[in-house]
Amino acid sequence: MPASGPADEPEPGHDEHRNPGTALDLDWVEAVRVNRSAVERRAASLPARRTVKKQWQAAWLLRAITLMDLTTLAGDDTPGNVRRLCAKARQPVRPEILEGLGVSHLPIHTGAVCVYHSLVPTAVEALYGSGIPVAAVSTGFPAGLSPWEQRVEEIHASVEAGAAEIDIVITRAHVLTGNWQALYDEVRAFRQACGPAHLKTILATGELATLRNVHKASLVCMMAGADFIKTSTGKEAENATLPVGLTMVRAIREYRERTGHVVGFKPAGGIKTAKQSLDWMLMMKEELGTDYLRPNLFRFGASSLLNDIERQLEHHLTGRYSAAFRHPMA
Repeated sequence: MPASGPADEPEPGHDEHRNPGTALDLDWVEAVRVNRSAVERRAASLPARRTVKKQWQAAWLLRAITLMDLTTLAGDDTPGNVRRLCAKARQPVRPEILEGLGVSHLPIHTGAVCVYHSLVPTAVEALYGSGIPVAAVSTGFPAGLSPWEQRVEEIHASVEAGAAEIDIVITRAHVLTGNWQALYDEVRAFRQACGPAHLKTILATGELATLRNVHKASLVCMMAGADFIKTSTGKEAENATLPVGLTMVRAIREYRERTGHVVGFKPAGGIKTAKQSLDWMLMMKEELGTDYLRPNLFRFGASSLLNDIERQLEHHLTGRYSAAFRHPMA
């Protein structure tokens, strides 16, 4: 915790129910089959057949803001940039827009702020008292190929610095070679290192070759105790896509039905428009139910998405699109 606050401040943004994991079930993993053409047809039907309009769209977009991990993972990040990002996380929509929509009384803020480890203390201090958790990318992000001891120590350091959520990257080679025991052991160790912090496992799905591998990796990470499974680092050539998302949320549903344990989902990378956020939310509602439209179970990994959502809300209120500079991020 930061020096400016009491040591007993409750952990922000989480409920007490977590996925404890299960023993590795290789029979279950090897039995996985994915019909790619069926998945792609279903994914294509979501934006084509489902939509929300008018005041309902505004309400969904306000909810989307609360599901956002507002993220900066650039090489030129500075403490000043992160403080401005945290200020935007606290007040993501201009007050006059919220007043015009009649929702200024609602506690609308982003789900988390996600930064590199070195900027965790800055973000924790800037967000103190807001109830917004800090997420840290870890374990040699984005490649995940640094020495084992360094990856584990990075988790410990981020948690000690105040991160309430840790986004780790898996070793893709374990998936590509079918070494499920090694993947399970890796994620299990990362979960143990996180302690009270919630663990999000990044699969880097654009580098896993097949949807079957995506489904298998999702199951193994959940068996190992992941609190969330996440599509991408945002640094791959291909990041979050609806077919990949559909594969992962169906793995979540399968895991829930077999074990009774609930795991969250985080698409990241390439989600830049309000319309795209609605497509993902509709998928979550239809595949997993409305309970999954809450920040404890669903997050967007996003940096520029908030700009477009705020512009769409202003358009709903005024009938005009504003210039992007009216909605600065940092």
